[in-house]
Amino acid sequence: MKLIKENIENVEYLTEDVGNTKQRYITGIFMQSEKKNRNGRVYPRELLEREVNRYNTNYIRTNRAFGELGHPDTPAIDPNNISHLITELYPDGTDFIGKAKVLDTPKGKIIQNIMDGGGQLGVSTRGVGSLKPYNGVQLVQPDFYLACVDVVVDPSAPDAFVQGIMEDKEWVLLNGNWTDEHQEKAKKVIKEATTQEIEGVALTLFTNYLSKLKKL
Repeated sequence: MKLIKENIENVEYLTEDVGNTKQRYITGIFMQSEKKNRNGRVYPRELLEREVNRYNTNYIRTNRAFGELGHPDTPAIDPNNISHLITELYPDGTDFIGKAKVLDTPKGKIIQNIMDGGGQLGVSTRGVGSLKPYNGVQLVQPDFYLACVDVVVDPSAPDAFVQGIMEDKEWVLLNGNWTDEHQEKAKKVIKEATTQEIEGVALTLFTNYLSKLKKL
């Protein structure tokens, strides 16, 4: 399955008093269904509703619905980049409203500083699945799996960037872990290759590198 990301720009900030400290939240529309988004994709409402229900049961209610700051190129969560915790995600018509608590982690503090400085943030859903052309759009298929919701500082990133990430790798879920299938295939090829074949590839790469240096 391909990595699929969708950006939402219009989110709001909330600050709640918790004792002597202030807790910051990001809230707003996190996901949209039944409409063509700027990436030319359409999510059926029943598909997102199914995934949101699963995400609520398995992650939000167990306080494991973490997200990252930025645009990771894998469906897996990197603990070093965790910045927030999704506390709510529910349907509202064809939209899905979310709320995320900004954590006091290194990445979370970056978000806090951006919010305090008046900067604009957005959210980006991250999932894996397949697409099928239908009536001029890319219809997201039933194998879609919602992985997480990230916070991004560049919600207006070009569509080509998002499409490039989505088409880059094939991901499979093995024993609860997301695995880059292309990477595994490459390792297998290298393992089975002869020394002569590996040296030939290395020579080709080095030659291409030198040719690029000559053009500088």
